Amino acid sequence: MLSASSSPTTVPAPRQDAWLAVLLVLLVGLNLRPILAAIGPLLDGIQAATGLEGSAAGALTTLPIAAMGLCALGGARLQAWLGERRGIALGLLLLALANGLRWDEPSGAGLILTAGLGGVGIALVQALIPAYIRRCYPQRTSPLMGLYTTGIMGGAAVAAATAAPLTEHWGWAQGLALWTLPVLLALGTWLALARPDAPASNAAPRAQPWRQRRAWLLLAFFGIGTAAYTLVLAWLPPYYTGLGWPPADSGLLLGGLSLAEVSAGLLLSAIIGRLHNRRPLVLGVLGVVLVGLLCLALAPLSLAVPTALLLGLGIGALFPLSLILALDQVGDPAEAGAWLGFVQGGGYLIASLAPLAAGILRDRLDSLANAWLLMAVGVVLLMVLGLSLTRPARAGELVSW
Repeated sequence: MLSASSSPTTVPAPRQDAWLAVLLVLLVGLNLRPILAAIGPLLDGIQAATGLEGSAAGALTTLPIAAMGLCALGGARLQAWLGERRGIALGLLLLALANGLRWDEPSGAGLILTAGLGGVGIALVQALIPAYIRRCYPQRTSPLMGLYTTGIMGGAAVAAATAAPLTEHWGWAQGLALWTLPVLLALGTWLALARPDAPASNAAPRAQPWRQRRAWLLLAFFGIGTAAYTLVLAWLPPYYTGLGWPPADSGLLLGGLSLAEVSAGLLLSAIIGRLHNRRPLVLGVLGVVLVGLLCLALAPLSLAVPTALLLGLGIGALFPLSLILALDQVGDPAEAGAWLGFVQGGGYLIASLAPLAAGILRDRLDSLANAWLLMAVGVVLLMVLGLSLTRPARAGELVSW
């Protein structure tokens, strides 16, 4: 029999609860990019085995990124319909299923379908986990979001670096399908430890970012910047294998680039609170990305390692910086979710076109150098947008259109 002071349920102590939160967000984040990052180092072999052309191979990255955009646009509706805990569990389940279906050497069409299925799973998680963190850990939101994005980039690094060794031992399809196991581990941990969903709310969001000019500028900024990430993720390893590198080395190069992204993201999180003038930081980060892209197009073999370092540091800082710029425009914290959903949703849809366009260029011109140069032009456009977004808004600029 329970004493009067006993309780049938145990509430974690604050320190224990903090460690459980860290475990959850890291496990979930680590599993959101391997289905994309493991493809690049193996793409030449996959194309030979399945007959995929460059444009279709680009769809292996385009479909998941497009799904992320659509789910981000509908994040509030997904949260009301599924709830955070159930929605994230469903996303992990779909991701595990997508990985597992690749075990039996799917055709090109099957590979694209599993990419789309995995993209829906990733999109559900990405649309809902920020709201879960904000609701359950309001005092730890920033560090937990930092760990979550670090886990995403870390998972990409591990997947890229291990893709070729796993393929040599298991075969390309089985090497891809093995990522089912860590996803199932994350799913089981999530179901065991995640907090229950909050009661459904019928309150309509007040913010209407699509009616404001700066929201569209931010959407373009986030989309073009993320296009640089998706382009590098999809096509950096095939670019180097086409120049004569072994798949294992091209995978290690992408893995090193992803680790540089992790370092840049953590560094930016540590210093951003002290930098009230965003303009020098924005232009500096974009300058690093621009130099990296030019090196990639003009001197890829002689400057391979410095190029990967520059792109990793630049892109790794650009992603969180894009979100910070969006939050800088919002005075009411209650409207932040609507702004981020709009900016990320439309931005991911723009970014999803980059791998597909690069695949078409590769088919037509038998080279990816022009894709890097076009992306460099996009970065110059980002510099112009950055100058506009880092100045104070003029009177009346945020009024509805």
